[in-house]
Amino acid sequence: MTTEASHQIRSMTVLPAIREDVELHTADHLTLVGELALPADRSPEATLITLHPLPTHGGYMDSHVFRKAAWRLPALAGLAVLRFNTRGTSSPRGTSEGAFDGGDAERYDVAAAIELAEFRGLPRPWLVGWSFGTELALKYGDDPAVEGAILLSPPLHRATDEDLDRWAASGRPLVVLVPELDDYLQPAEARRRFARVPHAEVIGIESARHLWVGEPAVVRVLNEIVGHVLPDHPLPLPTHWDGPLGA
Repeated sequence: MTTEASHQIRSMTVLPAIREDVELHTADHLTLVGELALPADRSPEATLITLHPLPTHGGYMDSHVFRKAAWRLPALAGLAVLRFNTRGTSSPRGTSEGAFDGGDAERYDVAAAIELAEFRGLPRPWLVGWSFGTELALKYGDDPAVEGAILLSPPLHRATDEDLDRWAASGRPLVVLVPELDDYLQPAEARRRFARVPHAEVIGIESARHLWVGEPAVVRVLNEIVGHVLPDHPLPLPTHWDGPLGA
């Protein structure tokens, strides 16, 4: 009798999932490139729509926290993970049409991602923004189809008090993960700024930095995401995988 090998989940570990290249079509007639990762053996319990960091500073759909979310969370938590390049952004998947617009025309990119999730019947969509992506989530993610939002390293450069007030009025869950050593917005100031959203949960992450460098930081982020999107899911997430790996 043989048993499946147990693999420690490391930085480059890819777990099984159904991975599909997708295209998003915006209201201003651009085609954006992306990938949808689905659980290999079941229907997804919820959906993460990821919004990547600033493309003019190296952000794209493969920014490491989102890449690892797509590699792990379909198998470990039964989540669907949608990643895509905003307009004018390139990655190994390809280049999305259009040009970076500083967070203005990107409103159409966010809408296209939400529409794709609706069209595919993906359940319980949550926005997960990182840095620049948090600005897009706050400015354009207040959509009836969206269940809530998780913000990683929000700089609050582009998002305004009016955007925060809109989230406050919506009542949708807003979870804010703020690195203790962030270069732009640290936990004490984040709590002050997000006080405009009374139901926002601001969580300071000790020893973490804006880019969430290092496996411990990534593991903390992924556990926080799952814990908020799927409150009944056992945590912490497994550190080993018994069975074949993905590709």
